[in-house]
Amino acid sequence: MPSLTTAREIVVRLRRHGHEAYLAGGCVRDLLLDRPPSDYDVATVATPDQVRALFPRTIAVGAAFGVSRVAAGDGGYEVATFRTEGPYLDGRHPSSVRYASAREDALRRDFTINGLFLDPETSEIQDFVGGRADLAGHLIRTIGDPAARFAEDALRMLRAVRQAAELGFEIAVETREAVRRGRAGLTQVSAERTRDELVRIMTGPDPARGLELLRETRLLEVVLPEVAAEIGVRQPVEFHPEGDVLTHTRLALGQLRKPSVALAMATLLHDVGKPETFTRGDRIRFNRHAEVGAAIARRIMERLRFPRREVEQVAGLVEQHMIFKDLPQMREARRRRLFAGDAFPELLELHRADCAASHGDLSTYDWVRERLAEIAAEPPASPRLITGEDLLALGLPAGPRLGEILHAVEDARFEGTVRTREEALALARSLAGLSA
Repeated sequence: MPSLTTAREIVVRLRRHGHEAYLAGGCVRDLLLDRPPSDYDVATVATPDQVRALFPRTIAVGAAFGVSRVAAGDGGYEVATFRTEGPYLDGRHPSSVRYASAREDALRRDFTINGLFLDPETSEIQDFVGGRADLAGHLIRTIGDPAARFAEDALRMLRAVRQAAELGFEIAVETREAVRRGRAGLTQVSAERTRDELVRIMTGPDPARGLELLRETRLLEVVLPEVAAEIGVRQPVEFHPEGDVLTHTRLALGQLRKPSVALAMATLLHDVGKPETFTRGDRIRFNRHAEVGAAIARRIMERLRFPRREVEQVAGLVEQHMIFKDLPQMREARRRRLFAGDAFPELLELHRADCAASHGDLSTYDWVRERLAEIAAEPPASPRLITGEDLLALGLPAGPRLGEILHAVEDARFEGTVRTREEALALARSLAGLSA
């Protein structure tokens, strides 16, 4: 894990050889906020060749931008040469790069709170952009003209939302307005980059705040129009006193604690089928919304280029999230199979968040947890009473019917109606239509 001690040593070595150098960017912000940085970046006047001469274990990770990665015993550290940049002609990369001063380097960065430099020897801060004032005011503000910063790279609009949600900050008025005006630019950002920022928002410390900021900035209608469609969709007050579907989704996200990507995205998308299935008769209903929502969730996940495994995980969680209402009538064998599934822990957590964000009745959730504890305390399950070879020995032909019979025998064992091998064989003969 990269450390402040090693980052300081890198800066000190650069300075001892006559190169101006500082800690830079997000690590400075986090240190000033008393947050543990996830990594440490160094900005310096030294060129990549000069950096390599001082640190033999160095690789160029952004040669065109003067960025090197110095390997140390506790991790890697990015060391970047101060630079200024030409126009961004493709909406992501500058057309040219020129080595520059610390001040010019700060002015090219995205947000003021990320444009600070720290001298780790003296703790002196170099602030060319007003970042310290915005840290104190809890504001996300672009450096310079926000429209220009977002035209350079439209993904910065999502980063503004993400950093505001992570830090509990507000987005400055002029920055927020520039996001609203420039939001269509996000359609030019690759699906993969959009996905990665969205995942960081939804798995971050406050995904509910992230969703609210996406709505307020109107980025939601660009990135996830299917979720934006939940705005204003009414729900039956006896089950959902909290308000419309998007309000419910936001509150459900607020129940999550360090979720996996699959759980976070499933919670975000669990009711995405409601706008399409809304009907009003004796009361508001959303018939088959879980099934419809699973298909929509799969399309969204595929559009954002999620890995296939996560696409299927999320679609499965959305499709099954209403299954808990059927648990009291469910056969014991089916319940046990559901409980034993790999996806069940996250399905149960989605159910808890869903209930806590609406009517607040967690009785089914509590019952399931008690039942899981009881099952865990039971003696280990014995092997199958009979196998496919036993059925073949009875004269049954190979084929799908063998699996169906074995499944039925296992169900009977789970439910306690079959306890011995002899009883299992007798049931198999009966199901196969064989005489005893």
